[in-house]
Amino acid sequence: MTKYLKEEEVKDSTLLEVSGALKEGKIVVFKTDTVYGMGTNAFDGDACEKVYEIKGRPKQKPLCLLISDISMLETLVECVSPAEKRLMDTFWPGPLTIKFRKKEGILPDIVSAGDEFVRIRLLSEGLAFELIQAAGVPVVAPSANLSENPTGIHVLSICEELDDKVDYILDSGDVCADTPSTIVEIVDEQAIVIREGIIKKDEIAKVVELAD
Repeated sequence: MTKYLKEEEVKDSTLLEVSGALKEGKIVVFKTDTVYGMGTNAFDGDACEKVYEIKGRPKQKPLCLLISDISMLETLVECVSPAEKRLMDTFWPGPLTIKFRKKEGILPDIVSAGDEFVRIRLLSEGLAFELIQAAGVPVVAPSANLSENPTGIHVLSICEELDDKVDYILDSGDVCADTPSTIVEIVDEQAIVIREGIIKKDEIAKVVELAD
């Protein structure tokens, strides 16, 4: 059975309860810096597979990771290029997801859909940040909706879709818009915008040259 909590109810011991469940591989729905996400421990392959199953998400579509501290990044990626560093310095923490070359043997292959890259963004505030910081692990968090349905921004719709499918739903109120994070890949020190979201191409172009 899904446990429903208002954000103001998630305090102290309850935060430890939910973050502990997140670390254990339970599925927790929470508001991110963009839309609501369906989160679980990125190190837990079975839990990540369950996220795919609940959403009906194609297995060839990789998951994005949320981190609460830059030190988490160092454990997950091979290196950070100068262009990636400029993007991080400018837009992190914030709604920019960067596609990095991952370290081998750290994350389950299902997270990256079997390829050699991982998509990551850094949070610094809000309930999602507090949960991830308390859990101490990176968290996968695709949008909290079934794949054929609109993005999860309205709590009522999220509850109707995901009740009894996830372990926790944390209600922080509705989100005003369904604009996702921007996803960027750096190739030869040039930026390829995979998905344009909150951060626009012209903002990226002020920091890193765009690929043709």
